[in-house]
Amino acid sequence: MSLVRAPAALSVPGDILAGATAAGRPLGPRTVGAMASSVCLYWAGMALNDYADAAIDSVERPARPVPSGRIPRRTALAVATGLTGAGLGLAALSGGRRGLGVALPLTVLIWAYDLKLKSTPAGPAAMAGARALDVLAGAVAGGGNPPWHGPRGGGTAGALARGAAPALLTGVHTYTLTALSRHEISGAPARLPATTLAVSSATALSTVLPALLPAALSSRRPLPRDAVARTVVASAGVIAYLGTYGRAQMRAVRDPRASSVRRAVGAGILAMVPLQAALTARAGAPGAAALLGALHPVAQRLARRVSPT
Repeated sequence: MSLVRAPAALSVPGDILAGATAAGRPLGPRTVGAMASSVCLYWAGMALNDYADAAIDSVERPARPVPSGRIPRRTALAVATGLTGAGLGLAALSGGRRGLGVALPLTVLIWAYDLKLKSTPAGPAAMAGARALDVLAGAVAGGGNPPWHGPRGGGTAGALARGAAPALLTGVHTYTLTALSRHEISGAPARLPATTLAVSSATALSTVLPALLPAALSSRRPLPRDAVARTVVASAGVIAYLGTYGRAQMRAVRDPRASSVRRAVGAGILAMVPLQAALTARAGAPGAAALLGALHPVAQRLARRVSPT
């Protein structure tokens, strides 16, 4: 479990759900298949990370499975390779060529990040791109053209267009998280968590605003129940997001030592879940979003046993 950071995988299905809801069909066999594929690829990236960072981890994180000797380095690579194959196979099985069309570039980004890009200036953008592609994998899996999406069309192009907004917001969050993670060992200058906090706050506002606007613009007449549910669940998700990741970043601003930055990174990984719930609710599936949001406290409890970072 520690090799693949098992609890952190709870932050992955919400990418697919948010994208699929934006595209029109939040739940279905293709969506479930895309979720399974995404989890496999995420775990592959975690195992590959430990393979690639074995030398660095022997100094900076000696308790990790590979440098501690609990798992041989070649085993980590074998696990990463096997999970990558499983993820691509599930993408092909559940989504055919359309599913592979997103899963393949996602896989390339994961392997490129772990083996080459992580320590370069392109690292945060590569990781942000990977999470954005994960949301778009959900959009392709859930592609449809329900009435609330208007005339933007169906098919893969329409699904990708409808998934673009949640993919962008997820990518922005991931960028802040990856930028912080580079300072987990040495600590960060205070301006960095201050900047990521400002970006996270803007991300939260951009996420919830489309759900709040109908309530603000129709103050003289009651909102339909589904609109009220979307607003309530999206707002709850954003509050949970800022209440965990935002608060942890505020602590890192006051005390930017490595321990505070690590806590902010761990909170940010798990805060993916309420952010995804808010995105899912605003797209029209508050029930599914509420169920997704319920995973957040579960992930927090599991993270006390197995670190998500």
